[in-house]
Amino acid sequence: MISRYTMPEMEIIWSDKTKFKKMLEIEIYAAEAMSKLGIIPKKTIEEIKKKAKINMDRINKLDITIKHDVISFLTAVTETIGHDGRFLHLGMTSSDVLDTTIGIQLKQSVKLLITETKKIATILSKLAKKYKMIPIIGRTHGIHAEPITFGLKIASWYCEVIRSLDRLNFTLDTISYGKIAGAVGTMAHLNPYIEKYVCQKMGLKPEPISTQIIPRDRHSIYFSIVAHVGTSLERIAIEIRHLQRTEIAEVEEPFTDGQKGSSAMPHKRNPIISESICGLARVLRGYAITAMENITLWHERDISHSSAERILLPDASIILHYILVKMRNLLIGLNVYPENMQNNLNKTKDLIFSGTLLFSLIVKGMSRESAYTMIQKAAFNAKNAKISLKESCLKNSEIKKYLTVNEIENNCNVENQFKNIDFIFKRIFND
Repeated sequence: MISRYTMPEMEIIWSDKTKFKKMLEIEIYAAEAMSKLGIIPKKTIEEIKKKAKINMDRINKLDITIKHDVISFLTAVTETIGHDGRFLHLGMTSSDVLDTTIGIQLKQSVKLLITETKKIATILSKLAKKYKMIPIIGRTHGIHAEPITFGLKIASWYCEVIRSLDRLNFTLDTISYGKIAGAVGTMAHLNPYIEKYVCQKMGLKPEPISTQIIPRDRHSIYFSIVAHVGTSLERIAIEIRHLQRTEIAEVEEPFTDGQKGSSAMPHKRNPIISESICGLARVLRGYAITAMENITLWHERDISHSSAERILLPDASIILHYILVKMRNLLIGLNVYPENMQNNLNKTKDLIFSGTLLFSLIVKGMSRESAYTMIQKAAFNAKNAKISLKESCLKNSEIKKYLTVNEIENNCNVENQFKNIDFIFKRIFND
């Protein structure tokens, strides 16, 4: 875990202390289930609960020699219990404990990610409605296209975040599984009741069929969706980066008191939050690929996935959580400059209404090819002569055969571009 990107709520979930605490709970619940089946004396369970302790220093010291964290954990815990410690891990394999623990950690992580994603959705909803009718130039290929509104742009971000929420909820269901099924999943030494009991106590569902491990397609879904959510946030971040460029200056990240943008140039106010989000989203996509490769293990299991997961599981969760928190802070403090939006929209004058004029000529009876050629020529002439497209069209006798002066002027009115914004917003926000 990288401390720079680690928020305390997620750090707790993936700390070794939490991991071993959950592992001990699983072991005790398994023993408790066995006692209910008459396999273990009931009085022993109370002794185990009373005496079992986790000693991190002892576990780490044992692991230097043993080189197996579950055995080191069991050895250390058994030392605190005494002779009754032999009833822990009875008939179980390491992955019964590890994978069920991972199921708990993933479930807690997804819930935290859902909470943060909902916060972003709420902020975007408010921003979209606030700037619903603020004109801004739409850009395709980086070039001025037709006018949109800044609220519409934000509403698009909002919808993608809502889809991310749907995917996270699907992920929550996909990864909330545990297993207590033994060395190759046959439950040879375990009554199925034990798995059901443990999973119920830990808030998980029993894996219908496992090998030595829970199949890694479940985990790959988590990493894929984490990468997907991160990339959706990157889409917002990269747009903010573009709009903050000096020559555009339509929005700007918050810049706090005492913050410095450059060691060499004191005037700089760089979009560092957005840039950080873009960089970390790349890492998440790389993790998704590794997680998919972890699906294809040898036979009932090999250990090639394990080393990768020790990095992937905490770091992917931590990174997306960090990105979500940073995006929330960015959006709360986002500086918006409608005047610059209008100035930029005016730079291409009314050339941005060429599509509207094309549409009108076709409706009035001109062929598409002729109309396109005529409007393109009028637009290029307007640009070269440094006049408006409206003026250029009014000088064109062929265009005036189809469109009146009033119709040409109406086609060059930005207000007419936004007549269906309300419809789109009602479809999105249902209000």
